[in-house]
Amino acid sequence: MSEIIKIPAERVKVLLGEGGATRKRIEGRCNVKLDVDPDGDVEVEGDAADIFFARDVVKAIGRGFTAESALRLMGHDYGLYIIPLKEHATSDKAITRFKGRVIGENGRIKSQIEAATDSMLSVYGSTISIISRIDTMEYAKEAIGMLIDGARHTSVLRYLAKSKREIMEARLRGQ
Repeated sequence: MSEIIKIPAERVKVLLGEGGATRKRIEGRCNVKLDVDPDGDVEVEGDAADIFFARDVVKAIGRGFTAESALRLMGHDYGLYIIPLKEHATSDKAITRFKGRVIGENGRIKSQIEAATDSMLSVYGSTISIISRIDTMEYAKEAIGMLIDGARHTSVLRYLAKSKREIMEARLRGQ
């Protein structure tokens, strides 16, 4: 079985890695074969279950994550979520504004979201992508949604502080 995934051509080098090292790691960890075209077409061959995990790793690299971050998706408790900003914006200027709001001054808001929700964010092209544990994904999505909807940064920071407490409490209870 095989599936073709399209990634930006400028991300192909990251997917391949130095001397093909990253590609080999993905192939080994995911038990698949990757056929990578320089234009960004990536054919993933293997069993359906293996392709399922490899697809997210390849997509994550294509959305701006490092290979190391993307490989976290091999853990069964991690997920990838991609927010296409074109669905929320009417112009390129609006997309740029959304990206700026999520990043914040000197990356502060992005860092706060990552720290509070134990996740990683990538703002790349016209998307914002999240790699997070499944139990914290909704908190990260909500914080980003609030920013896209125009919430004040202080409101989002308050939400993140509350979220962090809830996440810690749930983990302490073993949920």
